[in-house]
Amino acid sequence: MIEVLSTDLCTRCDICVRICPTNVFDPVPDGVPVIARHSDCQTCFQCEAYCPADAIFVAPSRTPEPEGSPMRDESRLVELDLMGLYRDRVGWRRRSAART
Repeated sequence: MIEVLSTDLCTRCDICVRICPTNVFDPVPDGVPVIARHSDCQTCFQCEAYCPADAIFVAPSRTPEPEGSPMRDESRLVELDLMGLYRDRVGWRRRSAART
């Protein structure tokens, strides 16, 4: 389930808004999209796979992580280089230049 959309890494391209099959995100004019319907996430990883900025982390679970979970700790996920890891592992795209 999607757990983090980094406001620091997001380029505001809205690819996640367009690619999500369950409309989890709401676009924000000139801003970072918001995770508006968290419980609708089906853990398909499409948003993370297509994010060109590695700004999204989807946890490999079908239920939301509890508050305080390391899977929701953006700074820790960035430190461990886990943001955008899914698309790297499936070979869909190279990870962003900041991550290589």
